[in-house]
Amino acid sequence: MSSGIAQPRLWPILSDADRAALQRVLDRGVLSGAGAPEMTALEEEFAASLGSRFCLATNSGTAALHIALAAAGVGPGDEVIVPALSFIATAQAVLHQGATPVFADVDPATYNIDPVEVVSRMTPGTRAIVPVHLHGLPADMDAINGLAERAGVTVIEDAAQAHGATYKGRAVGTLGAMGAFSLNSTKNLPAGEGGLFVTDSEELWERAARVRFDGLGLPGKWDPRRPLDAASDGLATVRGWMYLPGELTSALARVQLVRLPETTRRSQANAARVTARLARLPGLVAPHVPADRTHVFHKYRLRLGPDRAGIRSSAKALRDRFLQALRFRAEGVEAVLWQTVPLPYHPLFSRPEPYPNATATIDNSVIIASQSYPLFAQPPDVVEARSDGIERAAAAGARRGGLAERSGMRERLAFFGGRSMRPMGTTYVFES
Repeated sequence: MSSGIAQPRLWPILSDADRAALQRVLDRGVLSGAGAPEMTALEEEFAASLGSRFCLATNSGTAALHIALAAAGVGPGDEVIVPALSFIATAQAVLHQGATPVFADVDPATYNIDPVEVVSRMTPGTRAIVPVHLHGLPADMDAINGLAERAGVTVIEDAAQAHGATYKGRAVGTLGAMGAFSLNSTKNLPAGEGGLFVTDSEELWERAARVRFDGLGLPGKWDPRRPLDAASDGLATVRGWMYLPGELTSALARVQLVRLPETTRRSQANAARVTARLARLPGLVAPHVPADRTHVFHKYRLRLGPDRAGIRSSAKALRDRFLQALRFRAEGVEAVLWQTVPLPYHPLFSRPEPYPNATATIDNSVIIASQSYPLFAQPPDVVEARSDGIERAAAAGARRGGLAERSGMRERLAFFGGRSMRPMGTTYVFES
């Protein structure tokens, strides 16, 4: 057991190297541009880190996904299959192209899109599939690629949360026709706000590059003496947007990319520590990681099982009491909800059909730590302290919230050690 007060670490972690990179941009005086040096260097370095041929940096992860959909030829009347559990940007990018997002339920163990559900959602109008590597765990890409190949549709990976993850030895982002990553401040590779598009196809890269730059082609040459006068062909051939990133973002991303392996190792080690501590606790289910892939634990989703703990309670009620117990009883252990309804239940879509696995995942699980103080950023003493708190909360529920205390208020108070508690609001987190 840990002793003393462990101080959590705020994310992102910024070093002297980060500050030097930003100063380098200011000293150069080039803040943006279609041929700007930090941006083009980032693209080369990120592509090399994945083993991909081409990369385009953008001003958000949503933009990276959007230009991939545009490059695939997705448009009005088309359908794109996306998971029912993800951040809203996955579906919004489809809407940006005038297409219709079609939601498929998720696998209850991995929380990623279920290939069986994908089959049931495919129609003659399906143009693309967007598997999301949720929380840093790769989706079942062999099955998804097989479905896509037979149907003649494009696979675009949403790897916004999965920098550094691998599937059968290959980096995520290189497993489909195209991949999209985020550089949002919350991510394992943070740079404020930005994105990265990758592909091995020169044709798709050229299409995406035009969409990113208002329909224009990339400049043929960048002159450091005249950094704002880079020449392009000047003729728009497709509908485009201004999705170029700034140089400060690109410079910061380059330094963070160098540290990404360190971040990944720390994230996996921290997750392993928590999982080992939870293994002996009934009713708590750690993230499932299939043997053929690696998880980078952008988020650590802890699933609760009332039946396993001998507690007669609905999953959602137990989840809410567990959150309360972590905060009150366990000395402020950080735990939050990430997404409160499946994507199709947002008012934007209001789809009435059931998505039982996505709904159950949201109702019976919590995210350990928050986006400001994520698990993957923490030193070992904080990880141990949080694990101590989880154990205490779970033990309190198992001792006092089980079969001996079954009815409404008695069970609720038993979960908190028999004390009356002032209600505490649930924390919700967002990202872009």
